[in-house]
Amino acid sequence: MKPTALITGASGGIGYEFARLFAKSGYNLIVVARSEDKLMQLKEELGEHPVTIIPHDLSEPGAAEVLYSKVKELGLTVEVLVNNAGFGLNGQFDELPLLDQQKMLQVNVNTLTELTHLFLQDIKKAPLPDIPKGVINVASTAAFQPGPKMAVYYASKAYVLSFSEALVEELRGTGITVSTLCPGATDTNFFKTAKAEHTKLVKSTMSPVDVAKAGFLGFVKGKRVIVPGAANQSMAYASKFVPRSTAAKLAHYMDQ
Repeated sequence: MKPTALITGASGGIGYEFARLFAKSGYNLIVVARSEDKLMQLKEELGEHPVTIIPHDLSEPGAAEVLYSKVKELGLTVEVLVNNAGFGLNGQFDELPLLDQQKMLQVNVNTLTELTHLFLQDIKKAPLPDIPKGVINVASTAAFQPGPKMAVYYASKAYVLSFSEALVEELRGTGITVSTLCPGATDTNFFKTAKAEHTKLVKSTMSPVDVAKAGFLGFVKGKRVIVPGAANQSMAYASKFVPRSTAAKLAHYMDQ
């Protein structure tokens, strides 16, 4: 019996690369995203490897429960949950449409929390004791400071980091790993979706291949927080000592 990894936001970028890494390591896959076509491309690329695709919009209220029910109906068990789906929006908080920001919170916070709650009991009961099992929550280096012009996005990622680190302590001694991946700027469609292609951040991006690899290896090693890239690690470390007001100003500068 092979373990299964469920990966959200698997149609491209970091989630796509996570899918390839887990497949290479012998995990069956459940891949989730809005685009069925892109999920089919991933399935075709992986050839005969067992891949279950579930096209699903995680920005809708109740989306987590629907997804969990679909997995149960298929008779599948999950040993690793990768909460990768998420997006950002760039602009003044009071000028961005409230509905769009609420959808962002639904994906980045609510659905992530609900999926973790739903699948965690199953992961605890997973019958394969000798394989890495648990949850990878994808946050961001945005989790370490306030972010003017992306206020709700930064706050949502701070939630993901705090939530995940708390779970580490709750699950200590159970054999379940909860890792938070905190990438910096990554060469994905994130900046296009966020309408932030003009910002200084896009000038120094990491490859999604390298980010996913760092996340995967960190999870296998049982790391609680994974920050890929030396520059991002330095920034995360410095955030512990820089006043929050200064950190907000620096983040604002990088958004110009």
